[in-house]
Amino acid sequence: MPSITFRRPPQVTLATLGPFIALILACAFFASQSERFLSAQNFSLILQQVMVVAVIAIGQTLVILTAGIDLSCGMVMALGSIVMTKMAASHDLSAPLAIACGIAVTVLFGLVNGLLVTKIALPPFIVTLGTMNIAFAITQLYSDAQTITDIPEGMTLLGGTFALGQTAIVWGAVLMLALYLIAWFALRETAPGRHVYAVGNNPEATRLTGIATDRVLLGVYMLAGLFYGIAALLSVARTGAGDPNAGQTENLDAISAVVLGGTSLFGGRGMILGTLVGALIVGVFRNGLTLMGVSSVYQILVTGILVILAVATDQLSRQGVR
Repeated sequence: MPSITFRRPPQVTLATLGPFIALILACAFFASQSERFLSAQNFSLILQQVMVVAVIAIGQTLVILTAGIDLSCGMVMALGSIVMTKMAASHDLSAPLAIACGIAVTVLFGLVNGLLVTKIALPPFIVTLGTMNIAFAITQLYSDAQTITDIPEGMTLLGGTFALGQTAIVWGAVLMLALYLIAWFALRETAPGRHVYAVGNNPEATRLTGIATDRVLLGVYMLAGLFYGIAALLSVARTGAGDPNAGQTENLDAISAVVLGGTSLFGGRGMILGTLVGALIVGVFRNGLTLMGVSSVYQILVTGILVILAVATDQLSRQGVR
């Protein structure tokens, strides 16, 4: 019978520090190009701009660690935001109940994704491509393709700010950082977290050691759905509305953050805090290029180049290990 050793997730090495070094270099470059870049207000703005994608990327990281991928994350997040705002605006539910309904829908989509992957053995790419389109269609139909406003104040609390010195910090960014710390601890210090890495490394060997790999995968996809629901709440809190056209680029942005953060698309290797750094790299580049007056088209171009470089580095690293 094959044996498998459940090791702790990778320790901090020069390779895992790569994304952090890239972030520091990017900050140094943009600081030399704009005096406004290093201001505390600008860094607070970057955190606010990346918090939705960064929370989506937590769920995406869990899926990719199991050698899967979730293309539906952005549209599921958008559907969750529409459900919670519609429940509050049209059905007069209280903010907590409306939020719970939206998160329940995103977790349900995670359950569907997980069941299709584990019980029917469909490829995650195909499954989530299908549910992405289903979520988009439901979002448009349920909202009548209209932005939903007039929502209760309780749904926008996380969009409020508090003063830290002379800088206004949004509460949603604090929640984002807290979620990353929780996810980091769970993956590093708990048995279920180590099982996630094991499934990504070698699912068959993991199954033969007695680990219920299907249960691990199902839990991962449902947890990912939970994070998409929290991201939906952050999106509503930031914009003050439910936008049916949201989420159309967040799936690629989240995958970019995961890849730039050093998580392998082949599964079993990566650090959740690297994903946070990856999200910040994307945010820093877009913010810095905006301050330099560079067109948004070139910002997308630069992000694409960075992702290709990160994936190429991962591939070369795998070949070197072999």
